Amino acid sequence: MVSIGTLCSSFILTPPSSSLTRAFPLGRITGPRMEASRAQVQVQVQAQAQAQPKEAKLWGGRFEEGVTDAVERFTESISFDKQLYKQDIMGSRAHASMLARQGLISVSDRDAIEKGLEEIERRIEKGEFNWRADREDVHMNIEAALTDMIGEPAKKLHTARSRNDQVLTDFRLWCRDAIDNILLSMKHLQVSLLTLALNYQGLIVPGYTHLQRAQPVLLQHLLLAYVEQIERDAGRLVDCRARMNYCPLGACALAGTGLPIDRFMTSEALGFTAPLRNSIDAVSDRDFVLEFLSANAITAVHLSRLGEEWVLWASEEFGFITPSDSVSTGSSIMPQKKNPDPMELVRGKSARVIGDLVTLLTLCKGLPHAYNRDLQEDKEPVFDSVKTILGMLEVSAEFALKITFNRERIQKALPAGHLDATTLADYLVNKGVPFRTSHDIAGKSVALCTSKNCQLLDLSLDELRSINPVFEEDVYEYLGVENAIQKFVSYGSTGSACVASQIDYWMKKLEMK
Repeated sequence: MVSIGTLCSSFILTPPSSSLTRAFPLGRITGPRMEASRAQVQVQVQAQAQAQPKEAKLWGGRFEEGVTDAVERFTESISFDKQLYKQDIMGSRAHASMLARQGLISVSDRDAIEKGLEEIERRIEKGEFNWRADREDVHMNIEAALTDMIGEPAKKLHTARSRNDQVLTDFRLWCRDAIDNILLSMKHLQVSLLTLALNYQGLIVPGYTHLQRAQPVLLQHLLLAYVEQIERDAGRLVDCRARMNYCPLGACALAGTGLPIDRFMTSEALGFTAPLRNSIDAVSDRDFVLEFLSANAITAVHLSRLGEEWVLWASEEFGFITPSDSVSTGSSIMPQKKNPDPMELVRGKSARVIGDLVTLLTLCKGLPHAYNRDLQEDKEPVFDSVKTILGMLEVSAEFALKITFNRERIQKALPAGHLDATTLADYLVNKGVPFRTSHDIAGKSVALCTSKNCQLLDLSLDELRSINPVFEEDVYEYLGVENAIQKFVSYGSTGSACVASQIDYWMKKLEMK
């Protein structure tokens, strides 16, 4: 009989793999070591435990014994927060310079620290840095490595600084850079959609409400609707970035410090607008990432709607678009299949981005002031959200440039649904008929068409006058989708002149001419 202890010893309990093993494009962490999964880091921890005695914690002065292996594995964050290394080094350089100017460390100490940090950064980017999970996180890995490298001066770097304000400084810098990358990807998608629109000038497609035929619209008008939505998404990120861009460094654990630091100096050096005013608020709140993930979630919903529309339009039932082979996949059993999988996954991955927001909202909802270790869990949802939204934007732009709209199929589909019925009602209003009466007359005209299995344009003038004598020969200038499109004149409408003006606006704004 196998004992419970034997069973337990046969398993290695490790946290789940990190959802993100590299940073966004402009801040990408290079080197094979940086691509290690969380599980691999845990294996390294166990190997270290067997190969060498545990290192004393930098915070371990009041402790008489070290943490257990289970606690070590459960509390480490280096497997995912190591991608903050660049921001952590930036913050430490600014902090060291400030300490030197304030006379809290010597200039020679500052120079040694900066030189050591430069070497650590080089090693990380070359894949030569030894990340140690027994050093818990990115901050203590870098500080301990610096101490090993330069000795006593490194022990002064944490003067007037806590990991509480340090990690938030890193995180705000990382999120700020991530927003900049997302904004670039958003613009790329907008350009791709506008490029697609320019290729189909004058193409009319059915517009839908309730997924039922509604009114004719220009395809360009529909594509520009997504450009507008992405623009608002970008605006939310710009606003978020502005509120995010305040510096927590120097707030320390929660109460600030009695040492004569200059928080304005470090804030300016790191490109922040100003230091955060309240030290408790500075280290305890995560509203900047909640706002960031909320903006990402809204973007994901917009992209999911685009994905849904194109998946539908690529189906045999619609047949409005044909994706190229380069953005399609097949079936393992059905040889005829050609699936728009990238946009299906755009639709599906929106759930991840929404889930990341819900995770962080739930994480933060019950926390008292100030810092709590729960907040270590704020990184992975953010990393995942950023990675996912960047992927969604990239593949949506790629898909937009690799699809063909099937003019013939679309034109054959246009007569169904009496798309010009509302334009007929507008005609009657122009004749002085109250709109509600016009609506009723147009509805009866559609009913007559349904009984005759024909279009409004096919009704004779006598047939129209049998419904109401107000009709005259000029009614036919309003009937048919081509005529209907020309009758739209309101600002922002689908009329040809209006859409041409919108196209011109976006070409200038996106610097395409």
